[in-house]
Formats: sequence, C-alpha cells, structure tokens
Amino acid sequence: MNMMAIVAHPSMETSKINAALSLELQRSGMFMHELYREYPDWSIDVEREQAYLLKYDRIILQFPFYWYSCPPLLKKWFDDVLVPGWAFGPGGDKLAGKAFMVVTTVGGTEKQYRSGGFNKYTMSELLRPIERTLTRCHADFLPPYAVYNTTFASEDEIKQEATRCAAIVRAPVESLIS
Repeated sequence: MNMMAIVAHPSMETSKINAALSLELQRSGMFMHELYREYPDWSIDVEREQAYLLKYDRIILQFPFYWYSCPPLLKKWFDDVLVPGWAFGPGGDKLAGKAFMVVTTVGGTEKQYRSGGFNKYTMSELLRPIERTLTRCHADFLPPYAVYNTTFASEDEIKQEATRCAAIVRAPVESLIS
C-alpha cells in the first residue's frame, strides 16, 4: 500500500513523541510530509497537495492535539486543499477510496479522555469534525491512534509507542475496523 503521513507540528524540533513517531513511520517506508517545515509562510501549494493526495492510498494525519482540535496550519490545509468540485460537491470525488487515519498525541491520560472524565468525551468523539470532513469528501476514516500521557512518557515508552503506531498504521484495513 502506498502511504503518506502529513505531519502538522509547529515545533517538531522540541517534540519527543511526535519526532519519534515520525521517525518510525519514515523507517517503515512511509513518505513524510511536514506541513510546518514545508510552508513556514503558511502559503499552501494547493495543486501540489492535491497531487500528493491522489498519489497515496492511505494518508496519516499526525499532530499533537491542541485545544480539542488540530494545529492551525492543518486546519488551513483542510480549508485550502479540500475544495468543492475536487474533494466534495458536484464532481468532487477525488478522495473516494482513500483511507485516512489520525495519529495524535495528548499530554493527558486515556482515563481523562472518557465519557465523564476530565475532558468529558472520548478521543473518537473529539475527532468527529475531522472524521466528518473526510467522510464528506468520500474518504474512508480509519479508527484514530492516540498516544496518551506524553508529558510523562519515558524514553522506553516513547519508543514502544512509536513501534506500535507504525505497525498499526500499516495494518490491513480489515484488522483496524474489526
């Protein structure tokens, strides 16, 4: 399967967990596309981004979870790249058959991201706007992969999570949704 990871971390050089995840995904043969490195001026090359989306079968959206959402450049990427007539609406079927998966990192514990927990909702519930954006564009949305408690993760835990993440994102779709 032809896979790409769109990484949206505004300060990747200071990130331990996202850097480890990216490195392990790259080692597994995935094409890595870092939005903040590629577009420091926030001027997104829409045609180039759309060409990338057409080229790859599975697209991983990797980012730290910011205020119950994605970092702002990724939101701008959605707004600029997934346009009517291309991604949705009449003639907008270019993402049909593409599989998207969110890989996100949070400082809080998994227990805090449960119904009734500190954050009131599960990670899947909080990612619904991204899920609906992609399904509206006729793409398949795979179950997200969240790395919790990153604030206190040891080097060994980070390495284990990166290895686990790379295995999961490369797994056949059937094993992810069963």
